Amino acid sequence: MHPILLTIGGFNIIKSYGLMIAIGILVGLFLARRQAAREGIDPDKIIDIAFYVLLAALIGSRLLFVLTNFKEYVDNPLDIFKIWEGGLVFYGGLILAVAIGIWCIRRFSLPLWQVTDIFAPSVAIGHTFGRIGCFLAGCCYGKPSSLPWAVTFTDPRSLAPQGIPLHPTQLYSSLGLFAIFAFLIWLRKRKTFHGELLWSYTLVYAIFRFFIEFLRGDPRGSCFGGLLSSAQTIGIFLAGISVVMLLYLRKRGLRANVRR
Repeated sequence: MHPILLTIGGFNIIKSYGLMIAIGILVGLFLARRQAAREGIDPDKIIDIAFYVLLAALIGSRLLFVLTNFKEYVDNPLDIFKIWEGGLVFYGGLILAVAIGIWCIRRFSLPLWQVTDIFAPSVAIGHTFGRIGCFLAGCCYGKPSSLPWAVTFTDPRSLAPQGIPLHPTQLYSSLGLFAIFAFLIWLRKRKTFHGELLWSYTLVYAIFRFFIEFLRGDPRGSCFGGLLSSAQTIGIFLAGISVVMLLYLRKRGLRANVRR
């Protein structure tokens, strides 16, 4: 669509992908900080945690992309660092971000699952904006489609194939993620134990992503002889972990209530 929004003197000043990522981060931080204050958690500590989590997400998402497309970087290893050209895998960022986030929360002596629930909706809404950035840049594109809402990319700077009607999988993902964000906000007022938002988000997103993958047309790596993509395989694993954690934390929460 519009991968470059502003060019001055031959230099690409503003790229749509980076701009949407930045907007998503700012919106997510605003919501997390506000919710932390409502729950009696120091908002400044939330910002400190977010810094390390975002750094981990960037490294993890790029690392998984490189690993699943390793052959493309053998001859040009410096291309690994060209993140402005796209090439970030959400699951890689999520896994490393959760690990670093847990470490930071423990380090600041904050309630672990309560803080992860504060961040969960922010991750969803930030990812929503990120997928719009993918659409504008042309990455994460879909398979060829004859549907009336199929999108044809014509900008030569786009990362998607040009002149072919494609499924707008980026917009499918963005709409789905916004629905997940709305669901988490609804669940926040009804949750019965801490950790419910984080693991509900992980479970619902894994299921949603599993089906979206069937419409994706970009190279993403494959497993089981090409039967499933790398993201689908990781999603199955994360969905299983999510169910186990939801049952465990729910049971632990019920026990705590009984003791009271």
